Amino acid sequence: MAALCCCPTTIIVVSGKLPSRIRIADQLPRLNPFKNQRRLIASKKRSLIVVGSIIEDREAIDVKSVNFEPEEERKEDEGDGEDRDNDRLMSRGINATIVLAAGTVAVTKLLSIDHDYWQGWTLYEILRYAPEHNWVAYEQILKTNPVLAKMAISGIVYSLGDWIAQCYEGKPLFEFDRSRVVRSGLVGFTLHGSLSHYYYQFCEALFPFQEWWVVPAKIAFDQTVWSAIWNSIYFTVLGLLRFQSPADIFSEIKTTFWPMITAGWKLWPLAHLVTYGVIPVDQRLLWVDCIELIWVTILSTYSNEKAEAPALEKTNSNSSED
Repeated sequence: MAALCCCPTTIIVVSGKLPSRIRIADQLPRLNPFKNQRRLIASKKRSLIVVGSIIEDREAIDVKSVNFEPEEERKEDEGDGEDRDNDRLMSRGINATIVLAAGTVAVTKLLSIDHDYWQGWTLYEILRYAPEHNWVAYEQILKTNPVLAKMAISGIVYSLGDWIAQCYEGKPLFEFDRSRVVRSGLVGFTLHGSLSHYYYQFCEALFPFQEWWVVPAKIAFDQTVWSAIWNSIYFTVLGLLRFQSPADIFSEIKTTFWPMITAGWKLWPLAHLVTYGVIPVDQRLLWVDCIELIWVTILSTYSNEKAEAPALEKTNSNSSED
């Protein structure tokens, strides 16, 4: 017989032999729950480290694949950049040549007005008589061919005004848009000079009085009727030269009509006090064209902002889609 004393943790043999089942159970290794838990945590940590390293490798591969550009594409981009730089330098050189050549011709013509009489003259005498004799020559041209003279002046002024407008918009001095300058100059040469010549004659016939109210009446007529007509003509012709559709031209005129009228009221009434109150009819356009350098800058800025706005919106939409 054998007696067993059992407690919660141990088995004490009192006497006799144990059954085979009890001996086998007593010989089994004891399980440590805390040690097994530590093993599970360590294995989980190792699996997390492996998974994290795999994810990092995948992200690195994705970044490399996104940022990777074939060598041929990089060479093409570099070649395109060099071509753009070369085109820009060439365009700048052409613009500088045009400006310097035109300036040289203009200054030479103005200073050499008396070249037939220069013998024995000093440099001081040449510079002294040049302005007076140029003015006399201008008056003679006004008598022989007034329309052509005024067309030439307006063409020059409108070209310079557009160039000033582009510089005001932030473009470098010799990186202006030549086609834009030519368009503005064509409008000034073909339309402004000739139309203004006949307009001032019409205005004198419309108000053939010598009363005090005639000058204010001419200014009011100029800044309402004539200003509306000329601004509409300017924007229409520029739109046609830019190959815009009639709908776009009409929209541009509709958008800029009232702002341009009110902008003119800030500049022209004071200038026209001199135009209609002091200057003779035949010489008014020269004075007006001097003020037009400021006004054409405003006109050209308004016109090209409205014309370039759809292109900028299209470019921004394309970039946002990409």
